[in-house]
Amino acid sequence: MTYTVAINVMPLKDLLDPQGKAVLGGLHNLGLRSVADVRIGKRITLQVDAENEEAAKAIAKEAATKLLANQVMEHFEISIL
Repeated sequence: MTYTVAINVMPLKDLLDPQGKAVLGGLHNLGLRSVADVRIGKRITLQVDAENEEAAKAIAKEAATKLLANQVMEHFEISIL
C-alpha cells in the first residue's frame, strides 16, 4: 500500500533561528505586534510503499534520521496524511 507521510523539521528550541527572527521583525514592521515568536522549518512529504502505517513511519524515520534532518540542530515529527 502507498502512504503519504509528512516529516516536519524544525530548529531545536534552544537554538537561535535567524530566519524566524527576520520574519518576526518584518511582521512587527507591518504592525502585527501581537506575534511573539516565529520559528521557520520545513515540511517534507514522501510517498512510501509499505505494508502498514507503522512500517511507513519507520521508513520515514530512517530517511529523516539519515538525510533529511540535522539532529544536532533540528528535530522532526512524522505523521501519516
